[in-house]
Amino acid sequence: MKLRLLRCLRQQPAKPAAVMTHKEDQYPVSLDHHVLKDMAKGVRDTTVKILLLGTAESGKTTIIKQMRILHINGFTDDERREKIPEIYQNIHESILQLVGQMGVLGIDFGSCTSERSADYILSLPGSAPEYMNEEYCDHVTTLWNDVGIRACYDRSNEFPLLDSAKYFLDNFVRISDAEYIPSTEDILHSRKITTGISQITFRVPIPKSMGGGEQQFQMYDVGGQRDQRNKWIQVFEGIQAVLFLISCSEFDQNLREDPSQNRLQEALKLFRAVWQNRFLASAGLIVFLNKYDIMERKIRAGKHIVDYFPEYEDFCKRPQQDNCFGESDWTKMFIKQKLVDITQEPFKRHSRNQVDLGTSERECYYHFTVATDTRCIRDVFCDVQKMILSENVSSMGLF
Repeated sequence: MKLRLLRCLRQQPAKPAAVMTHKEDQYPVSLDHHVLKDMAKGVRDTTVKILLLGTAESGKTTIIKQMRILHINGFTDDERREKIPEIYQNIHESILQLVGQMGVLGIDFGSCTSERSADYILSLPGSAPEYMNEEYCDHVTTLWNDVGIRACYDRSNEFPLLDSAKYFLDNFVRISDAEYIPSTEDILHSRKITTGISQITFRVPIPKSMGGGEQQFQMYDVGGQRDQRNKWIQVFEGIQAVLFLISCSEFDQNLREDPSQNRLQEALKLFRAVWQNRFLASAGLIVFLNKYDIMERKIRAGKHIVDYFPEYEDFCKRPQQDNCFGESDWTKMFIKQKLVDITQEPFKRHSRNQVDLGTSERECYYHFTVATDTRCIRDVFCDVQKMILSENVSSMGLF
């Protein structure tokens, strides 16, 4: 089945949508006349429009940051300094969560000193301090070195905690320095809830075998929380490719907004809705199975997907696959197969947003990724670019 991508020269003008500039910082959705005109051009240019979709914390905004690193000029020192409050907040929320969960999980602190540090942290407001003073730094360092806090962290799948908590707390001494300027890796690990729609525009070279020159891309990021998904429809028209992110590491976690719902189950349910959506029926679909590095660490620590997906037991009894050498490999293949099965499901139209039975003929492409690893994203996105550019050239009848 031929992937139907990039019919830029034949598409109808898209409806206006609320977008922002390429900066990652999120603001409430607002109408910018010039950016809306860019989305509505459609037939007048050959810009490739890619929409990032997925549940919250799947890594969508990190991909936007990577595009800026790879295809624009990265971050200036001023822009790096602007990220300091966000990073401070990530650290503050992480240590607050860990301290707050100690009693809930029935874990004792390792010392009276740690208990006093916990009392200090719990006495603070939810917002991070503007400056990392010596007293605050001493208490955070004491707590992160506490054996009880580490035991609490080992059970962090049982409560909401940033994936980057360990990264930032491990690097706390460096980050708390008065002269601190965030590194690129720090920025990639930083997390801020996406509540609007943001856009980044960049250009990539076209291989000489395809005619040379450059191709312009526009990538759109939208909030993945349940209460943000009603905004997605605003950017569906004019999209040539959907990049769907799913976190492989979330098989043992529940949603922040609904503690009764498994995160991976939610992601699979959302993928089904995207796959069957009639407004995206002509868009190519690429899946990034993200955060497999965190998934592998969990498995090494004794977590098993079979405890949350019992059907895994039968799956791993299949004849040995060439690329499956251990539990991590089998877990990755199991999650991928879940997605493949969804694309092969027969379905009937139950709402006006679904395509009719048998009309979803596009293929789906899968890549295992670590969104915070620039080399990984560079290599994977290079393959994605080649695929998209090849389809674009074919659609224009150049080959």
